[in-house]
Amino acid sequence: MDPLVNIEGERFDAVFGEAVRDQALRALEGGQVLFFPHLTFPLSADERSFLDPRCSDGRAKNISYDVSTGSLKGTVLGGHEREHLRGMVARFAQSARTLVEGLLPGYTPHLRLGRTSYRPVEAKERPSSYRKDDSRLHVDAFPSRPNGGQRILRVFSNVNPDGRGRVWRLGEPFETCARRFLPTIRPPLPGQRWLLAACGLTTGYRSAYDHYMLALHNAMKGDDYFQRHCPQYEVTFPAGTTWMVFTDQVPHAAMAGQYLFEQTFHVPVHGLNEPARAPLSVLERLLGRSLVTTRDQNRSIRAS
Repeated sequence: MDPLVNIEGERFDAVFGEAVRDQALRALEGGQVLFFPHLTFPLSADERSFLDPRCSDGRAKNISYDVSTGSLKGTVLGGHEREHLRGMVARFAQSARTLVEGLLPGYTPHLRLGRTSYRPVEAKERPSSYRKDDSRLHVDAFPSRPNGGQRILRVFSNVNPDGRGRVWRLGEPFETCARRFLPTIRPPLPGQRWLLAACGLTTGYRSAYDHYMLALHNAMKGDDYFQRHCPQYEVTFPAGTTWMVFTDQVPHAAMAGQYLFEQTFHVPVHGLNEPARAPLSVLERLLGRSLVTTRDQNRSIRAS
């Protein structure tokens, strides 16, 4: 199966026909990446001044914007420059939402905006521990922000001014990875998830699903043989292009690239067209038990 599905469109507010919307929905939930080869996030002349790694504070891997609070973190800029930068990142958040709602209208009633990030630092130059090393194949899971089984949908745009592509590796299907690593993952200890929340180490209660997803993320990143030898593709997303993917489902690794926007969305499993394809459904089937209760879901939504 080709890991990429091309979607034509030159504007974030493009109008897509029913056939394209159906194709995109099936491909996305089936574990493919939607690639928009002609969709560029435009920057004004003033905004192009932020195409500089010195905008970053050097500690965080990205500049992060929280649409719910207006908080901007990870930058050294202050005053007027900071507000201008905030406006640019917020504009991408709105553009990405417009794209998702136009292409996937069935998600609109369920869609919840997560954090927006701008990444001005070269991906391959960031030192980190293996668990934080995004150049190693992984599926996304949040150590401190449990999501209770909700999907992680992300929209990316490469705005590199020098024409450099964003290089990714894409790995084998989610269920194949889960079958490979689940036998090595221990169930959560009694009281462990309650203690993490009580001590403030997580912003909500970590469901059994969150436990297994985080363990899977760590196991994948920590297995050198898997990183080198599992079936995988190298894909380059050229400058001036956009792509969309469920990063909790598709094993991926960022190998190189600089100047990237990313918007996270959360979609509940019941809001999908094919819930059986969701990681939650796959893990529950493989483990033979429920991994999320209604109480878990409510706790995660309130905490986020």
